[in-house]
Parts: sequence; C-alpha cells; structure tokens
Amino acid sequence: MPFRRLFNRILHILARLLPGALSVRPFLHRLRGVKIGKDVFIGDDVYLENEYPEAVEIQRGAQISVRAIIIAHTRGAGGIVIGEDAFIGPNTVIASSGSRILRIGEGAVIGAGVVVTRDVPAHVFFTSEGGKAVAGVRVPLSKAETMEEFMRGLVPIKRLSKPPVRRGGS
Repeated sequence: MPFRRLFNRILHILARLLPGALSVRPFLHRLRGVKIGKDVFIGDDVYLENEYPEAVEIQRGAQISVRAIIIAHTRGAGGIVIGEDAFIGPNTVIASSGSRILRIGEGAVIGAGVVVTRDVPAHVFFTSEGGKAVAGVRVPLSKAETMEEFMRGLVPIKRLSKPPVRRGGS
C-alpha cells in the first residue's frame, strides 16, 4: 500500500475517534484531501470516503451527525457535494456512483437513518419515508436556536395523488 493511502487511512481513523467536531476532525479530513468549508461540524464516528477523499466537498456551516457514512465510489469514483448549512442526520448513508456527482442542497436536512443515492434539493427535509422530500425548510437546522424553531419553519410539500380534473371548455 503506497505511503499516501496508508497515511490517509491513519488520519481517517483518528478523525473518527478524536474529539473536536468543529476543529480537529475537519482539520484531519482536510489533510486527507476532503474539501471542507468554514464552521463545518463533523460528529463522532463519521465515515468520510476512504478511497477518494478528494471526491467529497462539504461547504460552509454544514453539520454531519454521528455515524453518518459518505461514500463517493460505488461502481467507480463519483463525487459528493454537501451544500452550505445542510444537516446530515445520524446513521445516514450518502452514496454516489461512477463519475456522478451527488448534491445535497443548501440548507437541506437529511433525517436519521436515511439512505441517499440521488440529489436532494435545497431547503427540504428529506426523510426515510421512501427517501422523499416532505417539507420545505425556511430555517436550516444548522441555524436554528432550538428544535422547535426548526420545526416551526417547516412547510409541508403538497403532492396531488392524481392530476386535477379539468371542467368545461376546450
């Protein structure tokens, strides 16, 4: 195993175990090649792409919760971009594949335990209910002072179960 890959694996292990969600962990992942903006929070035991760390970008103010897994290389190297002020819930899996860039939009919130394999629009709350956007986000969770403030800022996304019926005229 080449020295650089071995060094990256050691840094990765340290980043998963050491304290410092706003300081030490982002610093260690930057050394590995992950593109990380200012004020990024990386929780305990987060797995950030081991083989191609340079394929991951985490923008300013994003928060990645405990035990999230971010993989940018299923069936070939891809890429993952986590937008500004996005929140990745605990035990979430984000996986991209061969030469595709998966994007988590600015201010989006990914619920706990969700598997994400496609783009998530900005300012939506994405849950495990079939991995669908269920609400618009007015106040990003990373900016909310309380969970209640975040919840009050959610706006349900209305979906019609069938197309509206047109009446009269041509």
